[in-house]
Amino acid sequence: MASKKATALSALFAPKEVGLNRDTNLLKLVAMISMLIDHTGKMFFPQYRIMRILGRLAFPLYAYCIAVGGVYSRNKLKYLNRILLMGLVSQPFYAVALAHTIPAMYAIRFADNPVGAVLNFYVQSWAVPNIMLTLALGLLVVWSLREGQYVCTAALALLVWKLQGSINYGWEGIVLITLFYLTIGHWWVSLPVMAAYMFWWGARGSSYQMFGVSFGIQMFAILALPLIYIPTWSKLKINKWVYYLFYPAHLIGIMLIEFALKL
Repeated sequence: MASKKATALSALFAPKEVGLNRDTNLLKLVAMISMLIDHTGKMFFPQYRIMRILGRLAFPLYAYCIAVGGVYSRNKLKYLNRILLMGLVSQPFYAVALAHTIPAMYAIRFADNPVGAVLNFYVQSWAVPNIMLTLALGLLVVWSLREGQYVCTAALALLVWKLQGSINYGWEGIVLITLFYLTIGHWWVSLPVMAAYMFWWGARGSSYQMFGVSFGIQMFAILALPLIYIPTWSKLKINKWVYYLFYPAHLIGIMLIEFALKL
């Protein structure tokens, strides 16, 4: 009996195969474009709400790709390190480009103490962490489940709960990654679970209304599901570093355009 229970837990917490769309290179490309549209819309074209709506596709796609990585990644540490590195590099650009700066970041004048000012700016910018922290935490939760380190899973859950007010997409984003991972082997299990969860998440807002029902912008994230559940075979091949470096690169681009417009 104990052996059967262990086997059941292993099947749930350590899936061996991905039963959904495995064309992750295409999904990452769509996610990159969606993210660029979202951030461009936020900073330059706030009057066009469609840009923010299209931007809701990005996080579910990235969350799903993290879940796929949790199943197939051979070198867990290298995978995590790449995500953390991009997060560390991107953070100051994220804060400036997307208007997440706070007064504490400028508490030390550069003219008085250049090194101290730069260090303070960087450290204080983490008051609003970039999306890479959410992805890294989600990946750690997935791996703790896969390895049967449930005490670690519980500790990570407490950390996420503690940080929920500051991390991108809060605890809901970590749960999204985890649910994708736990249901990734069977589309007929995954689709209703993920659709219900994303509908619940979107229904918690009230900025949009349709047929007399109010919902939040996160409801539009459901539009990413067809891309995840309908198999594609694009055979797209792009160096993995292109996907990682795109994140800081697009933030730097937005930041430079903002500076140019102020001249």
